[in-house]
Amino acid sequence: MCGIFGLFHTEAPVFQALIDGLTLLQHRGQDSAGIATLDENQDIHLCKENGTVHDVFSSGVVLQGSMGIGHVRYSTSGTTDTVEAHPFYTRDITLVHNGNITNTAELRESVCSRDIQTGSDSELLLHFFAQEFSKTGGDIFDSVRTLMRRCKGGFSVLLLIRGRGLVAFRDPFGIRPLCFGYKKGDYAIASESVAIDALDPQFKLVRDILPGECMCIDLKGNMTSRIVAEYATLQPCLFEYIYFARPDSVLDGVSIYDARLNMGHVLAQKIQRENLAIDIVIPVPETSRISALEIARVLNVPYHEGFIKNRYIARTFLLPGQESREKTVRLKLNTIPSLFQNKNVLIADDSIVRGTTSKQIVQLARQAGANRIFFASASPAVLYPNIYGIHIPTCEELVAYRRTPLEVAQYIGAERVIYNDLADVIKSCLLPAFETSCFDGEYISGSPPTP
Repeated sequence: MCGIFGLFHTEAPVFQALIDGLTLLQHRGQDSAGIATLDENQDIHLCKENGTVHDVFSSGVVLQGSMGIGHVRYSTSGTTDTVEAHPFYTRDITLVHNGNITNTAELRESVCSRDIQTGSDSELLLHFFAQEFSKTGGDIFDSVRTLMRRCKGGFSVLLLIRGRGLVAFRDPFGIRPLCFGYKKGDYAIASESVAIDALDPQFKLVRDILPGECMCIDLKGNMTSRIVAEYATLQPCLFEYIYFARPDSVLDGVSIYDARLNMGHVLAQKIQRENLAIDIVIPVPETSRISALEIARVLNVPYHEGFIKNRYIARTFLLPGQESREKTVRLKLNTIPSLFQNKNVLIADDSIVRGTTSKQIVQLARQAGANRIFFASASPAVLYPNIYGIHIPTCEELVAYRRTPLEVAQYIGAERVIYNDLADVIKSCLLPAFETSCFDGEYISGSPPTP
């Protein structure tokens, strides 16, 4: 679930603005950060390293140019080595990518093996595009059209091409998000709208880049775009709305805040039908707060912040390795015991994936003196792997796989677990269709892994 950001300025250097934009997308990945710029002499300048945006760009390095692309990485394939940090580059083309390509074995057969230095699907995507770009004599739209036809999976991509400019495109299902904004001849392209409207108040969000669309901004700032996919339909990743995106973002015309409020409303109605004796609603910070507030309002019970988060700890879902996730939960959250003591507590979270984090949260609530603990998930039960850019593991690692909600409750140590229903979550997000494979096992592009 990486974050990508691109800028074209008519005059001003883009480097600092790229750093600021990536900082606004830092929640999408903390493994590495990187920026590439194109200067007036058509020289490409690049800096990338493991760590957060601040870690990578606090050394005083400055990249020249009025056009550039950047990336924050959350690794879902390959490794977390610096060599797999973005941007990837060839002699004339630089790429950043959010998503996952699912047919990498097939693509590797059609790309010169000596060009590939890593196990990254993003590097493979770069060399596939470069190969097609050469075959078509530099026709960007034809090259992306072939890429759309051959590459399966979810992907939003930014390219910086020497002598040509900035290119953006989104997979034919729009699984991974991408939008653009404009101000007085300048363009900004980002994974989320927050990186555009919070970057500069003069930038105005124009729209989302459409599924299967390719957009080109030339060296003079002229923008052209086309739908190049043979078939395109909007089915964005539902998990973006549940967890990944910031609540102040708008994805495909839908306010993330409103979507999460709606999820809380329908979940509260389901909880009401359970006739549970609930004294207090406590969210797991931070992405569940909006839903939890609405649950408390509908149930007419107090809402309190019983878990206090250490803001300097990364999002545990994004951390590589179960051991590091478990240790980080202990450092990340602490309780206010007076809010738990002798109370029947409803803990609200955005989702339950592996279950180990939820188990630790329940243990914290028990240690704080809670009487009974009910655990509510704004997400439906996660039953299948995600292959489009979210590191949701194999079926056997998912706590809800082959377990009933009661068995999940027993595993995490709660009295009850209440999941939102998939149909209700889809309605809450106000679009007709979504990519929902981790909930229903239906893979719209590419083949799922063998369970």
